[in-house]
Amino acid sequence: MNKGQTIVVGAGVVLLLLLYFVLDTKPEKQKTVEKTRALAAESTDLNALLPAAKTSLDAVSAGEIAALEQGLNRSEDDSVRVGLLKQLSGRWYQAGQPAIAGGYAQQVAEQLQTEEAWSIAGTTFAICLQTIQEEKVRTYCTRRAIAAFENAISLDPANIAHRVNLALCYAENPPSENPMQGITMLLELNQQHPDNVLILNSLARLAIKTGQYDRAKERLEAAYAKNAQNPNTVCMLAQVYEALGDNTRATAFAQQCEQLNNQ
Repeated sequence: MNKGQTIVVGAGVVLLLLLYFVLDTKPEKQKTVEKTRALAAESTDLNALLPAAKTSLDAVSAGEIAALEQGLNRSEDDSVRVGLLKQLSGRWYQAGQPAIAGGYAQQVAEQLQTEEAWSIAGTTFAICLQTIQEEKVRTYCTRRAIAAFENAISLDPANIAHRVNLALCYAENPPSENPMQGITMLLELNQQHPDNVLILNSLARLAIKTGQYDRAKERLEAAYAKNAQNPNTVCMLAQVYEALGDNTRATAFAQQCEQLNNQ
């Protein structure tokens, strides 16, 4: 059971591709409340990360990124700059540098001030948080992801996905003063929306992470009853039943997981 068992915050790759290929025009700016209180204390930033990251690039990627940077430095047209920033974000993501990709996605969001752009920035930083181990980079990505999702929430308070993603950021890198903050946020969301599959899956994922397989099974079976075609639910059920020693159900869900991921 390999397929579908690694799950990132929200629709990270899809959103990033949307940022890279689709969002080519700049809509009318919207007013948003940007949360910057934590960013001032960062131990690193985009400019500090770039030099070392560039040394790891192959010649083709280095040339493409250099050309995009030159275009960005020369252009004074906002719509052109946004397009170049999107491409830089996409190139760095493809190069395995989500922290830098997130930095450029944040600049796009600052220009567009849309819920979708802030969600993309938050998702990209959240992927960094899940994949990077260096503490100062994790701290940078955590703070940026939280600020981005808070901005997305301010633009669309009713969108549950933004609130789930914000809670998962806190759960992935808990603040020392409140280590249960992310879990508490998800449990409160679950009380408000007990049948929401995204919330149930998120709670189950955290239960799996801490070895609470019976609790994860309970959440996932509830999610499966609501939507038997959700690949995240199905693939995690395969993982949970394997851990619980129920090979028959584990195999059945693993096969369904593969089918859904191949559709």
